[in-house]
Amino acid sequence: MGENLDRLNQNLARIEDLSKRLVAALSARKPGDAGLSGPGQDLYLKAGMAMWQEMLTNPAKLMEQQVQYWGQALTHYAEVQKELAQGHLVLQEEDDLPSDKRFSNPLWKTHPYFNFIKRQYLTSAQAMQKAVDELEGLTPRDKKRVEFFASQIIDLFSPTNYLATNPDALEKAVETEGESLVKGLENLVRDLEARHGEILPTLADPTAFHVGENLATAKGSVVFRNAMMELIQYAPTTETVHQTPLLIFPPWINRFYILDLKPQNSLIQWIVDQGYTLFVVSWKNPDASYADTGFETYIEDGYLKAIDTVCEITGETQINAVGYCVAGTTLALTLALKAKRGQSRVKSATFFTTLTDFIDQGEFTPFLDDDFVAAIERQVEETGYLDSYYMSKTFSYLRAKDLVYGPAVRSYMMGEAPPAFDLLFWNGDSTNLPGKMTVQYLRGLCQKNGFAGDGFDLMGEKLHVSDVTLPICAIACETDHIAAWKDSFRGIVQMGSRDKTFILSESGHIAGIVNPPSKKKYGHWRGPEAIGTPALWKEAAAYHEGSWWPFWDGWLSARSGEKVPARTPGTKEFPVLASAPGTYVREKVEG
Repeated sequence: MGENLDRLNQNLARIEDLSKRLVAALSARKPGDAGLSGPGQDLYLKAGMAMWQEMLTNPAKLMEQQVQYWGQALTHYAEVQKELAQGHLVLQEEDDLPSDKRFSNPLWKTHPYFNFIKRQYLTSAQAMQKAVDELEGLTPRDKKRVEFFASQIIDLFSPTNYLATNPDALEKAVETEGESLVKGLENLVRDLEARHGEILPTLADPTAFHVGENLATAKGSVVFRNAMMELIQYAPTTETVHQTPLLIFPPWINRFYILDLKPQNSLIQWIVDQGYTLFVVSWKNPDASYADTGFETYIEDGYLKAIDTVCEITGETQINAVGYCVAGTTLALTLALKAKRGQSRVKSATFFTTLTDFIDQGEFTPFLDDDFVAAIERQVEETGYLDSYYMSKTFSYLRAKDLVYGPAVRSYMMGEAPPAFDLLFWNGDSTNLPGKMTVQYLRGLCQKNGFAGDGFDLMGEKLHVSDVTLPICAIACETDHIAAWKDSFRGIVQMGSRDKTFILSESGHIAGIVNPPSKKKYGHWRGPEAIGTPALWKEAAAYHEGSWWPFWDGWLSARSGEKVPARTPGTKEFPVLASAPGTYVREKVEG
């Protein structure tokens, strides 16, 4: 009894201290632009007018929806009242509702109270979804936005997100005599303090990984550095290498080491082991001084400088290039620019999950209308850059169940420590975006679709996707929610290249690319040249078990020349500046 009392007093003291820190953390939160937190009033007005119009023109439809909803709700209520009145704490018959991992605790099926809450929630969610699905009088774009924000509300109000209606959290609190709730409060305060009053759950244990120690461990050296990037040349593991070097441009939204998380799934290490001289760009994490940095600077001081430097170091006149995600989009812009200027230092290009035609913005549609984009413009005008927090938040809410509410429940209500998961650690190691580049991307590419439309004005030229004419290989991912494969395919089709190879990998934006052959996990489709429609291409393509990496190696080696003696990193003119993974990848910028 005495031990329990001591423990209670200790927890109360911790709660008092944490409460003070909680108040301090919340008070540190700066007033944010409302436009970054939700849609503009015009969307609410359009949705309200559409609903009102339906009420006037088809009142029977609305009445039918309401009667059906209330009928189900009253039936559930009557059933649970009957069970409780008879003293049953276990339902006599389990429900047959579809499985949902949020409701995996057996009490959701067997206990009258929790079962009623679950059924009411699912009934309400279904009614809301049906009402939105059947809403008429909206443009397809506005309809898509209403559907997205309605789903956000549905996910938010899941009973699993609240202590009083979460049996897992309640059981854990009883088992630990409240210790789990204290730890949960500690986790909440920690996240609020780390983000200056903003809340977004920490997805991975921040102490479990250290870049250069147990992440990004492939051997190599920084051989060039400027204000935009560090250029890393990796140490060879074979006696001979292909004559033509390979240069990878990773996206600057996250760190490059997604391609080198650990030796067993490192694409960087695998490429080196196949006998290529590999260079990888590690981008600078921009701060306010980069406000005027746009695509022009990324291309001039990033792409063109890296290409020229690789040629000078290796003594070659051409390189093969790879671009991933937004870096692939920018690689395409660079290639179009070089074609306009009559330059040919790139022999072939490979695009990982790359969009060049933005006519359909997929799941990002809700964030690309004027209300959100205008708010982002105001934000970057004030700070000079788009803080990584907003990018992390956007990507997380595209998968809110898995990346927001699930982690929040485990961390804040169950008191669990974030897992030691390298992929989630990388996911949280995001970077800022320069102000000018952010606006160019959102306005010129996403909204105006300039590159695949009338042309994208850049560096004195009007660039079009059809200006890309060299041999290309594009890899897209079947369930990619960031760069949907059909949208990626559509842009590749419009390129002017005669040699266009397209590969469709199973899985998503990361797992479909970082898919080593040793895992024998995800397969891929490959087949005819990238022409026609995505559906016709896939119908004609052949499915292959396992990773696409070996096939790409064959494609790339055929365009990489003869074998030459392996090259060690650096030269007299380009001495080693630091060991891989370099210094830029470790930099943090405080907002």
